[in-house]
Amino acid sequence: MQKTISRRTLLAGGAAGAIAIASTEDATQGKAVRPSQRLIGYTEYRTNLAGGRHANIVTMRACVVREDGLGRRVLAEELTAEPNSWTQFAGWSPDGRTAIIGRGWESRENGAWEEEHKTFRFSEGWLYDMYLLDIRTGKATNLTQVERVSTYNTGLFYWPQKPNQLGFQALINGDSHPFRMDKDGRNKKDLTEGSKEFAYGFNTSRDGKRIAYHKNYQIWIADADGSHATHIQTGKPFNFVPQWSPDGERLLFLSGEHYDCHPHVVMRDGTGLRQIGDRKGYLGVVEFLDVFDFHGGSSDVPVWATDGSAIYYTAKIGTSVELMRTPLEGKAEQITHSAANTLHYHPVPSPDGKQLLFGSNRSGIRQLYAMLLDKAAEAHPITHVKEGWGALWGYWQP
Repeated sequence: MQKTISRRTLLAGGAAGAIAIASTEDATQGKAVRPSQRLIGYTEYRTNLAGGRHANIVTMRACVVREDGLGRRVLAEELTAEPNSWTQFAGWSPDGRTAIIGRGWESRENGAWEEEHKTFRFSEGWLYDMYLLDIRTGKATNLTQVERVSTYNTGLFYWPQKPNQLGFQALINGDSHPFRMDKDGRNKKDLTEGSKEFAYGFNTSRDGKRIAYHKNYQIWIADADGSHATHIQTGKPFNFVPQWSPDGERLLFLSGEHYDCHPHVVMRDGTGLRQIGDRKGYLGVVEFLDVFDFHGGSSDVPVWATDGSAIYYTAKIGTSVELMRTPLEGKAEQITHSAANTLHYHPVPSPDGKQLLFGSNRSGIRQLYAMLLDKAAEAHPITHVKEGWGALWGYWQP
């Protein structure tokens, strides 16, 4: 069975000069901007090159842009100097001074083999590592090459309440394992050591004391060191990408059948399972290429509101996929009302909870947009890629 990978960790330059977090004028448009404009990290890539998935994936570049859509810059360009290599923006440090960058490389030969067999082959012709990029200096540091445990490492994040520790995921003998390591990349610890099952969707509670992941599409909760792992019994065959609530008291995930699953929550101890939203027939996968993708696209998963009082997700309404909001107690609210055949995906609330970042094809091109949540109709474009390109997977700077 093909293994489903999360949108933020499967895919994938130092920078060409330091990144200016604030400036008084945009060089290309001459517009004055507030010096407090926060950055949004995201990934740009080609969508329509002949040759299938590999030909387009290797064009990916990690970028940042200000929240007003100005000041777009490419990060860590030297990491893509080697042919068939690419970068993907993958997150921020808690203080917003460091960007998390994934850097991938895949040989053309392996890409052709995967295209022919319509499946991934990570045993050869692949290298994927995670970097920390200092936004001020542009210095990029490869952490997963230190005391290397795998040639395929993804999902790097800062461990809550432990500033000197990080988490990530690594493929070990074909199975994904969650790891913890020191900030310098040393002392890597496998949190499901000995497991022969595919553990993915690694997430940590805000207090840093509990972890969650799905293993062979079943949700597990454990202590921070991987001990006392508990299986969340849903009675469903497909359970995907658990996410702790901001207060650490609940866990959000998709549950149901593959391509027919819906947002569910449980309490911190795994009790109180209940469905909290209905995707109304939406398959939950974004086709992010215009050419055939043997993997089937990018997973579109629900997320917590910044204050934990609600969730945001996407659902099929008529012929469109719309953005939805559901409070923990109450009825779902549709927050976009679009023309037929419009697709919305990957909602991300801002750190202050006032805006929602999301992707949409409303212009005919896959762009990122933001809207004020109290004025949902006033969405404005964040990216401005041309036809034949896409912009996806946005992250607000803290």
